[in-house]
Amino acid sequence: MGKDYVDHDFALEAVTATHRRGFWKMAMLMVGFTFFSASMLAGGTLGQGLTFSQFIITILIGNLLLGAYTGTLSYIAAKTGLSTHLLTRYSFGHQGSYLPSFLLSITQIGWFGVGVMMFALPFQKVTGVNIWLVIIVAGILMTATAYLGIRALTVLSFVAVPAIAVLGTVSSTRAVSSMGGFEELMAYQPAGTLGIAAAISICLGSFISGGTLTPDFARFAQTKKIAVSTTLLAFFLGNSLMFLFGAIGAISTGQADISEVMFTQGLIIPALIILGLNIWTTNDNALYASGLGFSNITKLPKKMLVIFNGMLGTLLAMWLYNNFMSWLNFLNLTLPPIGAILIADYFIRSKGQYGKLAESSKTVRFQAIVAWLIGLLCALFIPGIPPLNSLLGAGVSYVVISKLTEKK
Repeated sequence: MGKDYVDHDFALEAVTATHRRGFWKMAMLMVGFTFFSASMLAGGTLGQGLTFSQFIITILIGNLLLGAYTGTLSYIAAKTGLSTHLLTRYSFGHQGSYLPSFLLSITQIGWFGVGVMMFALPFQKVTGVNIWLVIIVAGILMTATAYLGIRALTVLSFVAVPAIAVLGTVSSTRAVSSMGGFEELMAYQPAGTLGIAAAISICLGSFISGGTLTPDFARFAQTKKIAVSTTLLAFFLGNSLMFLFGAIGAISTGQADISEVMFTQGLIIPALIILGLNIWTTNDNALYASGLGFSNITKLPKKMLVIFNGMLGTLLAMWLYNNFMSWLNFLNLTLPPIGAILIADYFIRSKGQYGKLAESSKTVRFQAIVAWLIGLLCALFIPGIPPLNSLLGAGVSYVVISKLTEKK
């Protein structure tokens, strides 16, 4: 089991050239990664607080920033072949990397449980099936693809991405028609107003925490060009599409989730299909990433940890959904500084050159931990766009602290 695990998941080593993937497999994998129900909810919030032209400008700016952040991480991952968790060993130190691995992994398990519940509730409402039966079956299926690894994630994406895109477009087209056409959509005036800074913050915040885990998937790309281009495609196409579905749904029906819009349109079966696939493509990626993170800490096989994490997220799904949402939103603020430190360490401190993983660095590099704390404080207390504040605060402070301490 250990040998098969190393061959296919590369949790504790770089992905070899023979296991790298071409453009289309990576494109489907990355777009499936960004097909996230929370992005639709964020799109609905933007749709109800902005005119449609303001909405378009906001998601273009927000996804440009997200694309720049995740695309840079993808470049590093493709060049090194390393996951997010292994990359943190260089900046945080071998044992210091346990902190970002724990934060990233526990957040993904939390979102996995919430995702299971987001599917179970409407499914139970429509079918009348016992809620716990739905939770357990959904949890097992989503855990299975994460257990099977990157191949299963890719196969699922090849099924889910076209289905979500087609069904979502059909539903959104119907919604626009019910409003009176595209001209009415462009003339829409929101009841409330949302500032541009707040709107961009919502756009960034919807996926910047998940985007920090981009290296876990981009490391499988055959070339740096494929890694970066498919990541940019995912955030400009996949994430923007989710925002668009959410905004149109909220404007036309008051519902941001496309599955809820489809329920109101009488498309019950397509709604359940799109809801299930949308959550599945995100949840299996979240569970896969959490397995990599805890493997970095425990050195146990990723597959074993995926099963444990999946069971934990499934059993706690109802509790997580009812009690953990605000805590998860706080945890989301703790993740972007990690990515900023990875970027600063690779391009500035190490000048794009990493040695062998076994020789990576000290046990703990306190420069990274202090910079991470500064990034978190910038997100919490500096006015403006919290995710952007955290990125800049962590990245700049890491470079300054590293130069001062290493020079000394």
